[in-house]
Amino acid sequence: MARTQGSHSDITGPRVREAALRLFAQHGYAAVSMRKIAGEVGVQAGALYNYTPDKQTLLFDLMRTHMEDLLAGWDGVAPTGAALDALEAFTRFHIRFNTRRADAVFVSYMELRNLTPENFDIIEGLRRDYETRLEAILRRGVAEGRLAVAEPRITAMALIAMLTGINTWFRAQGRLSLSEVETLYWDMVRRAVAREA
Repeated sequence: MARTQGSHSDITGPRVREAALRLFAQHGYAAVSMRKIAGEVGVQAGALYNYTPDKQTLLFDLMRTHMEDLLAGWDGVAPTGAALDALEAFTRFHIRFNTRRADAVFVSYMELRNLTPENFDIIEGLRRDYETRLEAILRRGVAEGRLAVAEPRITAMALIAMLTGINTWFRAQGRLSLSEVETLYWDMVRRAVAREA
């Protein structure tokens, strides 16, 4: 369906995505109708189809965008030096990136089951790409003699799960600042994988 001339798709499109993300995070994908998203944005339900063909595509686009932004964000700052320095940078990057996007992180983990098989495969592929970046750091650290990691792939997945879990409890107004949390978690990561002197 063509948009009417003078429509504000550059404004409404992002508002549709923001509303859908918030509602999916609060109520779950299955409980949120297109009508509810439209009501949140302040448009008629039929108008949503100017911005997305269906709810599945909307969920998939939100999850794909999150993963692509995560990959691009890391690739833009990834250091090329010693593995231990890269591991610290990865730890701090992952915490900072995800705590600023709590709804996107929640939806990306909790709504995988609601993706079609084709969409699931694409999102899982992006997740594997990200895990592979951390796995490469761990393998480099083993080769440098600085890290003791028997199973780099499994260790990468475990570390990412631990770092992502911060979103379940961290609050900006809490006792610890984000910088303090980063330092505490970096210490845990380092102790978990560093080779004993």
